[in-house]
Amino acid sequence: MNKIAIASDHKGFNLKEKIKSLLESLSYKVIDCGTKSADVSVDYPDYAKLVCEQIVENGIKMGILICGTGIGMSICANRLSKIRAAMCHNQYMAFKARSHNDANVLVLGSKIVSTSEAQDIVKTFLTRGFEGGRHIKRLEKIH
Repeated sequence: MNKIAIASDHKGFNLKEKIKSLLESLSYKVIDCGTKSADVSVDYPDYAKLVCEQIVENGIKMGILICGTGIGMSICANRLSKIRAAMCHNQYMAFKARSHNDANVLVLGSKIVSTSEAQDIVKTFLTRGFEGGRHIKRLEKIH
């Protein structure tokens, strides 16, 4: 069973819960790194770090982060080595994030995309593989 880590701040909590259900229906073992409520304001950097640690330290291959716009989570996640977080607002961005950039963290903005759009983005992100080839040398320049 594939494992995936997910987290959100309070603004992304409701979408996170819906994405968790989708992931479970797709037979993913979901590692929920929080937050546990939309009612308590939390700091997104704390939750971005938790998901990224699952990838860097615990061997989880992919993660999903959700905040209001996706900007904060994206900035935080990309500070860590071995993380290639991509904020995606549509399926095309998710397709390219995986196929050209080998992104391992999907970032969503709960105030930017609808639930159905987010679900489609997640499905695309999870099913598209890295093309390799000419894109490998570009990724090597990042590390």
